[in-house]
Amino acid sequence: MLAGQVELTADERAELRALINSADVSASVATRARIVLWCAEKRQKKEIAALAGVSRPTVDVWLSRYGADGIAGLLDQTRGAAREQVAPAIRARILAVTRTSPPAETGLSHWSSREMAAFIKRTEGVYVSHHYVAKLWREHGLTPHRQGTFKVSRDPEFAEKVADIVGLYLEPPGGAVVLSVDEKTQIQALDRTQPLLPVGFDAGEKRTHDYVRHGTTNLFAALNVGTGEVFGECKPTRNGADFLAFLKKAVKPHAGKDIHVVLDNLSTHNTPDVQAWLTKNPQVTFHFTPVGSSWINQIETWFGIITRQSIRRGTFTTVNVLINQIRDYLAHWNTNPKPFTWTATADEILAKVRLVQTNIKKLVDNNAK
Repeated sequence: MLAGQVELTADERAELRALINSADVSASVATRARIVLWCAEKRQKKEIAALAGVSRPTVDVWLSRYGADGIAGLLDQTRGAAREQVAPAIRARILAVTRTSPPAETGLSHWSSREMAAFIKRTEGVYVSHHYVAKLWREHGLTPHRQGTFKVSRDPEFAEKVADIVGLYLEPPGGAVVLSVDEKTQIQALDRTQPLLPVGFDAGEKRTHDYVRHGTTNLFAALNVGTGEVFGECKPTRNGADFLAFLKKAVKPHAGKDIHVVLDNLSTHNTPDVQAWLTKNPQVTFHFTPVGSSWINQIETWFGIITRQSIRRGTFTTVNVLINQIRDYLAHWNTNPKPFTWTATADEILAKVRLVQTNIKKLVDNNAK
């Protein structure tokens, strides 16, 4: 096709110019439209290729496509690979094997998509791509590369304690204050051996893998379940006297109200001095979490937040620097506190626990055979 052979009507020119000026098309599509317009202006293909920054054969391609399909010929065509054809039996085999541990002789702790594809090839003599395995896992919500944690409480009063604490979260007594209390112990003041490299364009923050320890502190914290406010103090030690001193400060702003304190079974929370103080302050009631069930204490959620947002990536040259940062974070949090929304009922929690207990029993019984 010669350059002079492209003839455009006024409407076609307007359509091409609209395509060039559109914010909804890519720069490459706009360049293709310019190629057609330049050709209609009787420019030589060599000149058009130089203006567009493409080769002469590329100019011929887009002129040819426009001649055959008009504007549609200039647009990007959707591309897609042919679907991988896998027999239902192999598909079922992959799903079944994924839910088991890899054979001991492989030395693997868990499956990856590539290891699964290789295993199927080895055992079934059928090739499947690791992309197919990954896609199949996504479709069925299987994540063998991830691992969570769990612990089933052996507390004989587990159900009663769960119902008690969840009741405080979902329907707190009218006019009462619910405080979730605990300590985050042995927080280390870690300093890196070389300066931190800040975030840059196309580069994340970097720090050295090694560090220097400058000591530790213990964070005592009380979360107001109703308002989301957190009262906290850092102390060098953690004992019954430290806990009682902190508790007195935590309940002081709520004088004249009934106060319900959710806390774990640590021995420092139940010393004779603490018991004597509770006797003198009947408006304060302790609600102990089940043994091994700190997850039900909402302050643990907040400890996770401060760890991620302030402590874990921090660089602290002294313990005092660490304590000051924790204080700053507390002040920042309390400028706009938001309470956590507890949604699980006691019945839902107990049902999930029973399911886990049943699964554990099945595993134990199967391993005993």
